[in-house]
Amino acid sequence: MSTTSAPARRRLRAPSFTAQILLALVVGVLLGWWALAIGETPSGEPNGLAVALDTIGSAFVSLLRATVPPLVFTAIVASIANLRGVANAARLAGQTLVWFAITAAASVVIGIGLGLVMRPGVNTTVGADAAAEPGRTGSWLDFLGGLVPANFLGLQTSASLNQDGGEITGVSSSLSFNVLQILVMALVVGIAALKVGDKAEPFLSVNRSLLAIIQKVLWWIIRLAPLGTLGLIGRAIATYGWDALTPLGTFAGAVYIGLALVLVLVYPVVLKTNGLSVLRFYRGAWPAIQLGFVSRSSIGTLPLTQRVVERNLGVPSSYASFAVPLGSTTKMDGCASIYPALAAIFVAQFFGLELAVTDYLLIAFVSVVGSAATAGLTGALVMLTLTLSTLGLPLEGVGLLLAIDPILDMGRTATNVAGQALVPTVVAKREGILDVEQYNSAEAANLFTDEEHATTAPENVSGRPQSAAQPEPVRS
Repeated sequence: MSTTSAPARRRLRAPSFTAQILLALVVGVLLGWWALAIGETPSGEPNGLAVALDTIGSAFVSLLRATVPPLVFTAIVASIANLRGVANAARLAGQTLVWFAITAAASVVIGIGLGLVMRPGVNTTVGADAAAEPGRTGSWLDFLGGLVPANFLGLQTSASLNQDGGEITGVSSSLSFNVLQILVMALVVGIAALKVGDKAEPFLSVNRSLLAIIQKVLWWIIRLAPLGTLGLIGRAIATYGWDALTPLGTFAGAVYIGLALVLVLVYPVVLKTNGLSVLRFYRGAWPAIQLGFVSRSSIGTLPLTQRVVERNLGVPSSYASFAVPLGSTTKMDGCASIYPALAAIFVAQFFGLELAVTDYLLIAFVSVVGSAATAGLTGALVMLTLTLSTLGLPLEGVGLLLAIDPILDMGRTATNVAGQALVPTVVAKREGILDVEQYNSAEAANLFTDEEHATTAPENVSGRPQSAAQPEPVRS
């Protein structure tokens, strides 16, 4: 008696995560140009397509930002609780800061060189009437304000008056957070838990559970990355266009050339010097880099950056949970090195001021150290004002560059994020705690490793990562 079985139905496989992101970029660009062509409504409001793109992109970044405080706090506390060698942890922190400085110094040299060669302040048609002082400036004392927590979770509130034709119609309030302050509080709580001993075990158990839950939620949010990318790139094109680049074309070109040189020259040299594949690094870090480009937010990209560093690049979570949040506030090769150097030279050339050799050395010093000084007030304009005020250049020069700042900020943030992923990877490799096999098999699909089968305890930074069976990635 013979039986015939029905042929098995083949399941349609969705495109890979990388393909989804690339497709979203293309569709987002097309929709952005479409929204730009439609223009504003007769009442001067953005058209419906532009509003939809803005809503989609903003909602995705807001979801990621919402995970930052609990993710940073619980991950650092869990990591400290698993430390076995305090001396090794201190060496890791020191190595991280050293490599922050090394890559920042190389970046600022590129920025100064391009400023001297391309002379953006001379080759510009922007008018002097555009000069205006910024509303916020950077100060060398900002580091202390950013380091000392204002409250337990580093949360900050602000309020503003809503006005219509001079009449106050209401009050708007917003809640924000300072990653550096959260990092400090998490370090203090984690060390205190170690000192308390067995009595802290219930707290640490709850913390580990919270971390596992947050990672699961983050996994769900990252699955929405293609949709968020579509909205963010579409919003950027629909909002900014490219007309503003014409008067400042040389300056914008110099900035993007400098960013490209860091990405294709400086970082590859650092990777190859430490025996790491350049292609594998960019293949693993790509999801975070592209999100940084379209979102223009290192803080918003932080959860994804930390995930690619751990899942794709093989850095132990006990170290990544410290280095990546620290880098998101102090490691900004785009915003704090290349851009301030080029902008300072632009302002000096525009106003006909000569810079001496000591001024260029001062630019380099501010670029390497200043990002830490302004860690509580992240942003390229904050670093720019710190650089200009330190050199004694007119702050009114900031207004000359505001028209194209969002366009430049896309490339700057992508470079920032790449550097924030690079340094923990290099330091982990030098300290012998990098999972080289995981690094060499970096794939975007690794981001979706099933959390239920992943180990929740961070690795021990005092030695090599704890051995654990590698979970199977979920098909994306």
